[in-house]
Amino acid sequence: MARKPRIEYEGAFYHVITRGNWREKIFRDKRDFLKYLEIVSNYKKRHQFRLYSFVLMSNHIHLLIETGGTPLSKIQQGINQSYTMYFNRRYKMVGHLFQGRYKAILCDRDAYLLSLVKYIHMNPLRAKMVQDLNEYKWSSHQCYADKGQNNGLVDTDRVLRMFSEDRVRSKELYREFMGDGLAIKREEVYRTVEQRVLGSEEFLDNVMEKYDVEFKNSKREREYSLRMISEGVEKITGVTLKQIHGKSKFARISTGRKLLILAAKEYGYKGKEIGEYIKRDPAIISIVLKDRSRYKEEMGRVIGILKKLNI
Repeated sequence: MARKPRIEYEGAFYHVITRGNWREKIFRDKRDFLKYLEIVSNYKKRHQFRLYSFVLMSNHIHLLIETGGTPLSKIQQGINQSYTMYFNRRYKMVGHLFQGRYKAILCDRDAYLLSLVKYIHMNPLRAKMVQDLNEYKWSSHQCYADKGQNNGLVDTDRVLRMFSEDRVRSKELYREFMGDGLAIKREEVYRTVEQRVLGSEEFLDNVMEKYDVEFKNSKREREYSLRMISEGVEKITGVTLKQIHGKSKFARISTGRKLLILAAKEYGYKGKEIGEYIKRDPAIISIVLKDRSRYKEEMGRVIGILKKLNI
C-alpha cells in the first residue's frame, strides 16, 4: 500500500513520534540526550519552527512542532540524519538508527495544544520511570515548571498564557494542571483520520479546502467506545443495551440494534467486535449494512447526540 503524502504547509502543527529501530535504545547516556537536544536547537535556529513540547525516552521521542516556512519533512529528516551520524560514529555502528518513517500527526492546535503537552510530558510517569515528573530531566516539563534551563529551545509563552497572563501565576497553574490526577488517555491523542490528522470535522474541511488535500476515509478511528455508542442509541430510541442483547424482535428494539451496528461501523469497529458486543453472530452485521440508507436520518441523530453530549 502506497504511503499517504505528508500534509505540509506554513503554520502546520504536528505531534511527531520517532522510534528506535526494532525499539532499540537511541539514548544510552546523558551525552546522547544532550547531543540530540543540541541538534534540535541548531535546526530550530536554522528553520525557525516552534517547539512547544518534547520528551526523550530511551527508545523513542515525542515532539510538538509548529512549522514556519520550512516543511516538517526537511526539518525532521535533518534532525534524524544528524543524530544517526553522531550515534553511529560514537558507538561504531552502521545502518538505520530510527524505525522506518517517523509518525507526524497534523493537529488542530487550538483544540489539542494543552492536551498534547500534558500527554507528552506524562510519558515518563506512565512508563513508571519516575514517581515525580520533576525527577525526569529529558522533557520540556522542566521548562514549564520552572525547574530547568530553557535557553530558547522550547516556546512556552503560548501555552503558559492559556493559564494566565501573569508569568508566575501561569507556571503555578501549569503545575496544578500536570498534578491534577486527570490523565490524558492515549486514544484521545491518536483518534485520527487516516492516522495523520487529529481535529474536528471543521478543521478537516478547512485543511481540505485550503491545502488541496483529500481524505478517502474521514471516519474517526474509535472516536467513541461501543458503550458510548450504545448510550447514544438509547437516548434516541429508548432501547437499552440489555434489550439489544435480548431476543425480542419488536420493531423498536430491532431498530435500536441496527442503529448501534451502523454507528459502530461508522466509527471503525469490525464486524466481529460488534457481534461480540451485541451478542449476535457477526454475519448479521453485513446484512444490516445493506439497509444503511434506510436509517440515514436516525444515524445522523445518533452521531449528533454523541458529538453534542461528548459522552
